[in-house]
Amino acid sequence: MIRGKKWIAAAVSMSAVLVLLSACSGGKTAVDSPAQSSASTDPSKQQEITLTVFSNLANYAGNQPGWFAKVIKDKFNIKLNIIGGGQQKEATMLASGDVGDIQVAINVKDAIKADLLLDWKKNGLLDKYGQDIQKYAGQALEASSKQFGGGTAIYSIGHNVGSGSGPSENADMTFGPEIRWDLYQKLGSPQIKTLDDYLTVLKQMQQLSPKSDSGKPTYGFSLWSDWDGSGSMNVGSITALYGYGTGDGFNKADLILTKADEAKWQGLLDDDGYYLKGVKFFFDANKMGLLDPDSLTQKFSDVSNKYKDGQILFAQFPWVSSNYNTTEHTSAGKGFAFVPFGDEKMSSVGFKPQGGTWYWSIGAKTKYPERVMQFLNWLYTPEGVMVSSYGPKGLIWDIKDGKPTLTDFGYKAITNSVNMPDEYGGGLYKDGVNQINNATISKSMINPETGEPYDYTMWTSYLNHNPDPVTKSWRDAMGALTVRDYVVKNNQVAVAPEYSSSEAPAEQPADIKQKNSEVGKVIKEYSWKLMFAKDDNEFNSLKQQLITKAKGLGYDDVVKWQVDKYEKTVGAALKK
Repeated sequence: MIRGKKWIAAAVSMSAVLVLLSACSGGKTAVDSPAQSSASTDPSKQQEITLTVFSNLANYAGNQPGWFAKVIKDKFNIKLNIIGGGQQKEATMLASGDVGDIQVAINVKDAIKADLLLDWKKNGLLDKYGQDIQKYAGQALEASSKQFGGGTAIYSIGHNVGSGSGPSENADMTFGPEIRWDLYQKLGSPQIKTLDDYLTVLKQMQQLSPKSDSGKPTYGFSLWSDWDGSGSMNVGSITALYGYGTGDGFNKADLILTKADEAKWQGLLDDDGYYLKGVKFFFDANKMGLLDPDSLTQKFSDVSNKYKDGQILFAQFPWVSSNYNTTEHTSAGKGFAFVPFGDEKMSSVGFKPQGGTWYWSIGAKTKYPERVMQFLNWLYTPEGVMVSSYGPKGLIWDIKDGKPTLTDFGYKAITNSVNMPDEYGGGLYKDGVNQINNATISKSMINPETGEPYDYTMWTSYLNHNPDPVTKSWRDAMGALTVRDYVVKNNQVAVAPEYSSSEAPAEQPADIKQKNSEVGKVIKEYSWKLMFAKDDNEFNSLKQQLITKAKGLGYDDVVKWQVDKYEKTVGAALKK
């Protein structure tokens, strides 16, 4: 089913993924910037500068390339030097006393305590240069001020800001399952009542198509570990199919699962819980020869290439299977599509007026606070959302009869590797995407300038544009235009309601933090051991070892602390 390569897909979709599966009184001073005129100064006429962006979400390091670099150079006369993050890198930068000009998903509390973040209200910075942020994300600014600035200062703003009811995801949602629709149809579209039923169907699909496009063996599943936290991220994706997610989207709560739309929780190691059910599911898949043995060592990029080659038959996430759903494949009737199981009820994070917890912030030592604020302000505007997400207007997308539409070139760009014209930065389109990898306004929100969502997969023009054979077949069989339409109509989605708090998430005491880290490492280690256990006896033995070791390291203490914070915040709100 054509959905395009969601360029910040692994970013924006993972926003939802890691929220469901898996920020302060310092920073009061800033280095004054070089003299600049006024808020009305055209930034493109100012001196060229390079801004350092420290992003814990970036899958890239170096200068922003391609078309997005050209867009911001022309509009703001800035270049971006992106530094990829991670816990160790963040700790190093905090210790150095300089976290760059812009930060993404940094620990806001720690950075403020170290006087490393700029107060956006200082010298009227926000009022002069951030008027659109105030217009389109005012509640997010207010929440951040209360949580981190004592109600007077503003040091950050949440990501993916939005409001409304229903799922906040795009037309394809965040989770699947998706399987090879063409092979599923050849099998007669057998009914899938439970999660375990996929195993039988996938084994039949593997027998039907034992080799990939390049002649390599096919597997039902291919996993990766480089996105893991306290446990396996891929296992967490299974829990999401039952309406649960790791944590609660607000507190530090990575050793518990919480229900999106009910005040319910489970510990990761609950014997009848969905986390261990997910581990057992992949163990059973491995016994049947359905789990890629490279899963133990490979990275996400390796898995993406395997999907592209047709080596994998099941996808936990639609933005992974999109690697296979190229025009070449779908025009031939081959592609992935959403096939739910009978008792599925996938998680949705819902809309968040105060934004999510992958905060945008400005470094206290930046020499260019005005220029940074101008750039961030633009990212929160309708134009900024559209251009930073998809590319230049007129080339990739345009407005026709008041409504957004992809251009002919745009349709090619989202489904294939195409070269951008030199005047737009050159290089491959996919290489020039916004490498900061964070959202500002939720793309499921209505663009006030078009009356349609920002997300192109939800545009009327896109939905009606020459659907490929896979898409048409799926729509006919499922009676829906999109996955989002289907799960809403069939009550197969659990949507988290809006949640807001005037207080920041509680900080873990040192002893709990230490125990959390040690327990998380053990759960991650043993999750992989369990999935690749040689037989049922070894699986049961390893499972008991995991529980014994985790509890010995303080698992129960951490779960108790996390549940207490959940029940006083998100859980309490769900009971109202």
